[in-house]
Amino acid sequence: MAHVQPNTRRRARSRIRPTAATAGLLLALSALPIASASAESIPIPVRGSAYMGMGVLAHDGADTRTDAAPLTRSAQTEGVDVSSYQGNASWSTLWSGGVGWAYVKATEGTSYRNPYFAQQYGGSYDVGMVRGAYHFATPDTSSGTAQADYFVDHGGGWTGDGKTLPGALDIEWNPYGDSCYGKSKSGMVSWIRDFVNRYKARTGRAAVIYTATSWWSTCTGDSAAFGSTNPLWVARYASSVGALPAGWSSYTMWQYTSSGLTVGDHDRFNGPKDELRDFAAD
Repeated sequence: MAHVQPNTRRRARSRIRPTAATAGLLLALSALPIASASAESIPIPVRGSAYMGMGVLAHDGADTRTDAAPLTRSAQTEGVDVSSYQGNASWSTLWSGGVGWAYVKATEGTSYRNPYFAQQYGGSYDVGMVRGAYHFATPDTSSGTAQADYFVDHGGGWTGDGKTLPGALDIEWNPYGDSCYGKSKSGMVSWIRDFVNRYKARTGRAAVIYTATSWWSTCTGDSAAFGSTNPLWVARYASSVGALPAGWSSYTMWQYTSSGLTVGDHDRFNGPKDELRDFAAD
């Protein structure tokens, strides 16, 4: 008996060690697929597929209680913004529903052009809307000057006919990577300045700046450099417009929802239709 007990204890311990080690290994391995799946659940979109508000909605979200206060038609004018995401939009439906203006994505960076631009830009005009074009900025791919030139050369121009809105620069949370496109705050302000200066030199109009207050604060350091020169188009999906980016005391346009009728993105011009046409004609 004296010889059996030590052997029994050794055999018992030898059985316990692999069991504990195996359990620990399995536990560690079981965590790996979960982490991998989590990382893969948020794919990076293809370059060119970004649309106005894409980064804003992902970062800031929306107030699900209500998208906006009821529209006072005598004071504000309903609008929409579209990209290739919407395809061939039903402009007659939007027009009969009270939409008076539209912005259409024309370009992104210096290599992407919206394949639906002709239908969207021309179709909105044909039903009677005041319309304009916008450029989705990617400051990590090329200069502001180069992107302004590409925009103007591919649909982003302006004419004082009372039905063409000035081009808009969509500068917001980056859907492709680093929130501020790898730019410092001063570098971002310089990039925006290069774009708007080049746009005005090419067209004679000041570009509209579309952005979210949260992004502007984070990525420009609350720069007040453009408030007196460029109209503001602010993005906030809530019942009120909220705080404006630094430098602006009022907004020209407000993107208030990403889930409106027919095309999703709906906006409000901060004035009645006659003021909208005056703004377009400058």
